[in-house]
Amino acid sequence: MSSSTRRAIPRFDTPIVETHCHLDYLGDEGLESALHAAEDVGIERIVTIAVSAENLDTVRRIATDHAQVWCTQGIHPHEADSWSDELSKRITENCSSTKVVAIGEIGLDYHYDHADRRTQAEAFDAQLNIASEAGLPVVIHTREADEDTRAILANHSQTLKNKGVIHSFTSSLSLAEFCLSEGFMLGFNGIITFRNAENVRDVADATPTDRIVLETDAPYLTPVPYRGQPNEPRYLPFIAETLAGIKKLDTEVFLEHARRNSYQLFF
Repeated sequence: MSSSTRRAIPRFDTPIVETHCHLDYLGDEGLESALHAAEDVGIERIVTIAVSAENLDTVRRIATDHAQVWCTQGIHPHEADSWSDELSKRITENCSSTKVVAIGEIGLDYHYDHADRRTQAEAFDAQLNIASEAGLPVVIHTREADEDTRAILANHSQTLKNKGVIHSFTSSLSLAEFCLSEGFMLGFNGIITFRNAENVRDVADATPTDRIVLETDAPYLTPVPYRGQPNEPRYLPFIAETLAGIKKLDTEVFLEHARRNSYQLFF
């Protein structure tokens, strides 16, 4: 489909919260353009996500410099080999910023195994402890690691008071049910619009509307009808429409739920 025939991005009356993207990957010029484009389609708040020791300060700077942006602190399971007492101290200290709303992106990734699985588990466990001590929610990445993700989260069930979100949910319905029973929310992004993602739509259908938050994971996972192009927060309305259809709700009504959920989770 050519850009000239792609459907225009809809704008709804209800403001939208982007709960997971990577603004620092866009470069300074791309960042400013993306923020303006997001504002034009009604996105009022954006959470940009830390993934490594190298971008902890970068996402904090972006959040500090832009009133509509907040951030997380944490390291992705791909980066678990870099975990250290010094890094733990940095993340803990950075949590004092009012612009830091969660610990993440943390978790387990057994698809790529860029870090040893035991090392991933140790970094995940340590960052869950930081979240518990700071009273912050967590942003969790889990891929092909359902059993171990469940076991580690169960160990923190009593101390992690503010829970968090399983972002870009593509795991089993069984893990979804466990996470929901533990008080977590599920984040859905452009994958929900992909033709071969029926399993993700089934999980979304089974998830209570008051436990769903919207995300893009930009610049990745661009939703249909712009799949193949670099992703941006401005494409969230397409994700919202798809989820509203799954939940059999008017999109404005669904967006009211999603916004309330996002505020409850992060703000």
